[in-house]
Amino acid sequence: MNPVTAIIQRNLLNYTRNRGRMIGSIVMSMFMLVMFSFMMKSSMSGFGEPSNYLIAGVIIMTVFQTGINNSSDILSDISDGYMKEVMVAPIARSQISIGNIISGAVVSTLQGTLTMMISLLIGFKINVLQSLLLIVVMLVSAMTFSAAGLFLATVSRNSPSFQTISSMIMMPLTFVSGAYIPTTMMPGFLLPVVYLNPLTYVTSIFRYIALGAYKMSSAGLLREGMSFNIYGFVITPVMGLMITVLIGTVFFALSVGKFNQADFSTVKVAKAMRGGGAPR
Repeated sequence: MNPVTAIIQRNLLNYTRNRGRMIGSIVMSMFMLVMFSFMMKSSMSGFGEPSNYLIAGVIIMTVFQTGINNSSDILSDISDGYMKEVMVAPIARSQISIGNIISGAVVSTLQGTLTMMISLLIGFKINVLQSLLLIVVMLVSAMTFSAAGLFLATVSRNSPSFQTISSMIMMPLTFVSGAYIPTTMMPGFLLPVVYLNPLTYVTSIFRYIALGAYKMSSAGLLREGMSFNIYGFVITPVMGLMITVLIGTVFFALSVGKFNQADFSTVKVAKAMRGGGAPR
């Protein structure tokens, strides 16, 4: 069996066995959805499909958070000795990192798809074509998030540092991406951060598909926060997807290169994170 395929199958098996993490992620997503629905109900009245607008943001953030957090598993594998056995096998380190990136992306996409399916029961209105397109966007963005997560895990080299760094990055990026609070409602001084945030563009293309905004005018896309006018240059949702792919390519190369050079002999894993690794 191909080493990359073997790693993907093993990580997917761990995902299906760790039902606590799966359920916890879904519960948190639903909590965020309900909370922001009540908070933003009156202010969202001007948007075409308020439910779809909010739910789309929750789904893509579920993919983002799962993609980043899953990268902690590789630190647990190293600490437990599993990765040592893999590394002494006649396979390249790049295959290990690629296998972990792809498996992380698949897990994130499955988590996002599961959240999307549950969302259909609470007012998320999409057709079959939209569902397929959203899954494709989830997979593309999940590759970016998973590669970024592996890069952070490799740089931090231990779980406590990874927890701290990922939390410091994830929280602000999430809230200035427009996923929960539309970018059109944010104060002007935050807009430069919004435009520099890659999650802004992932959320944009996801909402563009979920709302079926293909025939919406440029002015309408700007008004609903799906396009962005940066000093006269308009970034459309499709351009946002291209930006996501570009960022993903960069992080893929960085994470594979960093993993190839990393020394994991002194990796330490926090006890609180051991439940997310291999089944015991």
